[in-house]
Amino acid sequence: MTLAQGIEGNNPVLNITIFALFVLVTLVVVFRASRNTKTASDYYAAGRAFTGPQNGTAIAGDYLSAASFLGIAGAIAVYGYDGFLYSIGFLVAWLVALLLVAELLRNTGKFTMGDVLAFRMRQKPVRAAAATSTMAVSFFYLLAQMAGAGALVSLLLGVEGDFGQAVVIAVVGVVMIVYVLVGGMKGTTWVQIIKAALLIAGTFAMTVWVLGRYGLNLSELLGSAAENSPGGESVLNPGAKYGASETSKLDFLSLGVALVLGTAGLPHVLMRFYTVPTAKDARKSVVWAIVLIGLFYLFTLVLGYGAAAIVGSDTISNAPGGENSAAPLLAEALGGPLLLGFIAAVAFATILAVVAGLTITASASFAHDVYANVIKHGKVDSKNAEVKVARITACVIGAVAIVGGILAKDQNVAFLVALAFAVAASANLPTILYSLFWKRFNTSGALWSIYGGLTVTIVLIVFSPAVSGSEKSMITGVDFHWFPLQNPGLVSIPVSFFLGWLGTVLSKEHLEGKHKEMEVRALTGAGAEKATSH
Repeated sequence: MTLAQGIEGNNPVLNITIFALFVLVTLVVVFRASRNTKTASDYYAAGRAFTGPQNGTAIAGDYLSAASFLGIAGAIAVYGYDGFLYSIGFLVAWLVALLLVAELLRNTGKFTMGDVLAFRMRQKPVRAAAATSTMAVSFFYLLAQMAGAGALVSLLLGVEGDFGQAVVIAVVGVVMIVYVLVGGMKGTTWVQIIKAALLIAGTFAMTVWVLGRYGLNLSELLGSAAENSPGGESVLNPGAKYGASETSKLDFLSLGVALVLGTAGLPHVLMRFYTVPTAKDARKSVVWAIVLIGLFYLFTLVLGYGAAAIVGSDTISNAPGGENSAAPLLAEALGGPLLLGFIAAVAFATILAVVAGLTITASASFAHDVYANVIKHGKVDSKNAEVKVARITACVIGAVAIVGGILAKDQNVAFLVALAFAVAASANLPTILYSLFWKRFNTSGALWSIYGGLTVTIVLIVFSPAVSGSEKSMITGVDFHWFPLQNPGLVSIPVSFFLGWLGTVLSKEHLEGKHKEMEVRALTGAGAEKATSH
């Protein structure tokens, strides 16, 4: 039996046709957008010419990744209430981004997180640290998206075996590199906007369809989901996934902390604040993002329980791709091959758009922070040389992402993203908050916080049950774990804040004077970067 038979009535040709159509339309958009990409500001920040609502839609497109769509719907279908807790963490996180980070970052930075940190500290070491951290978060996140591509392919395109999946992951990588090379941030942003519109429209249609089957009565749907689940009523209560033991409850707390604090430290989300003309627009774009993302997560609640009720959680767990197959299986059950083809294409578009956003962020961080400011000491022709380096870096990152995605294709997508959030919350957020709000903070504190947070997080992940010690671990058959939690956030985030404080206190460097200038600029926008194209 081939994987294509994993979904009865699946039509791989139709799925590929719809996906190819999306790629064709977005490539035309990207080529049109690329006409105005002349300077570094155009390439990295789209000339700061997007409006708040446009940027908010693009942020939603950037944020609603394969984990949101495939991973969370699957987690709700299999674990019920505990799966929905992912959504709550992902959504509440935006309040942290809105209240603490969005406006202040837009005012103090230029293109990258390194700009904000280097504003009042020694340029070279801080920019190198910021670039290292950005690369690490982007790599984890890219792995998750590529793994999602592999799972989706096995399910929807009837591709047999590891080689077939590897080919499709490579195709996704190549298309993503084209988006970034040609369109820069402007092209990538338009891809995000189109994808967000398609994703929200598709999930809305499926939500109405599912509720329509149960007379628009949510309790009927929940009752049917409970009947069709092996755990019965337990899927409606907390504890199906995280309540088995005290360790699993701590694990959930750790995951929640990482999700809530991680968003405000995700480099590809932070970079979006620079694509608008003013701080007011940055704030407005976050409000738009919160509304769109909140709606989407309400839809995933219905889709997850709908998949449990209509498809059955056993069928989902045993399908190719496991939990990640819940939304496609539900689409097939509702609307046959046509709806399945549309949802498959949207899921692919989701992966493409997010990896493009991640790639441009990582390549911008390397070219702007490392090449322009560390290697070239800030004396670089911003029109050509820096952008050229960014494009070369994008190709390298794309190649690494393809290889990583092929190796990680069997992992749960939502879990891989949660690890990226843990790294972002530990390595980036403490440093950003200290820089913006603590007058005494200095270069030494920033380096301790970034490198310390990054090291602690990665060490705890490597020696956690996520990597070894159980049947669901990345490496089966061996056990070298000593850290009990799957997600390290509960330990790594406080340690990183502590290291930032300790590094600052132990250092004799005083940079308080520069902090006043940064504070004025952060709060008023005086001297902030202006839009360069309209």
